[in-house]
Amino acid sequence: MIQQISAVRQQQTELNKLRLAHSDASFQSLLKERIEQAPQQGVRLSRHAQERTQQRGIEMTPSLMHDLEASVEKASAKGARDIVVISPEQAFIVNVPSRMVITAMTTEEMRENVFTNIDGAVIL
Repeated sequence: MIQQISAVRQQQTELNKLRLAHSDASFQSLLKERIEQAPQQGVRLSRHAQERTQQRGIEMTPSLMHDLEASVEKASAKGARDIVVISPEQAFIVNVPSRMVITAMTTEEMRENVFTNIDGAVIL
């Protein structure tokens, strides 16, 4: 926890330095630059996705997390921003730039849903 706080403080300091160095640049462009420079991390679950996986009995196994990470890598290479990853048992909505799983659902729930604001799909 202390390491995470220290890392966040260091990132904030670096962002402030960037902001001063690029005083004419917009915050949006600085944020984009910072995200692009950040080391790639594994796929994470949002709080909402964590709740949904628990409610819906979806087990987030290491193998499934690996499949999600591979899906994000493929989608990122194609320039996708928001994707649906569909497996035989479940589906996940993932924001590619943040590598964040937004929500998860079972195939039964998926049948009744319409996916909007998605620019890519990966079938496992």
